[in-house]
Amino acid sequence: MFREMHKSKIHHAVVTEANLNYVGSITIDQDILDASNILENEKVQVVNINNGARLETYVITGPRGSGMVCLNGAAARLVQPGDRVIIISYAMMEESVARTYRPHVVIMDEHNRIVTEDYQELHSTTL
Repeated sequence: MFREMHKSKIHHAVVTEANLNYVGSITIDQDILDASNILENEKVQVVNINNGARLETYVITGPRGSGMVCLNGAAARLVQPGDRVIIISYAMMEESVARTYRPHVVIMDEHNRIVTEDYQELHSTTL
């Protein structure tokens, strides 16, 4: 049996830009993608903490070290620059793998710098 499991999460990222005139996707700083184990073109769910909006899109890479988190196309209508978002990816896994898999989780500060990458610390941190 396969299970769809939480694979990666970028937690509390700040939207830096909303570009309505771009054809779809979310642009994310390559350094953040590397730390969270999310690839370019990977499907992600974006949850807007400020207004509760949820959407699915795919990732394109942004410049390293830029802190960029830009919602493009129609998704730009669901966010404002400065909004906090959670970006989640999922993966299908054999049950034996799913039972021991530890997601890659990064928590961001207000400048989209990584505060922590420690999964255990995530569960003991008050956000």
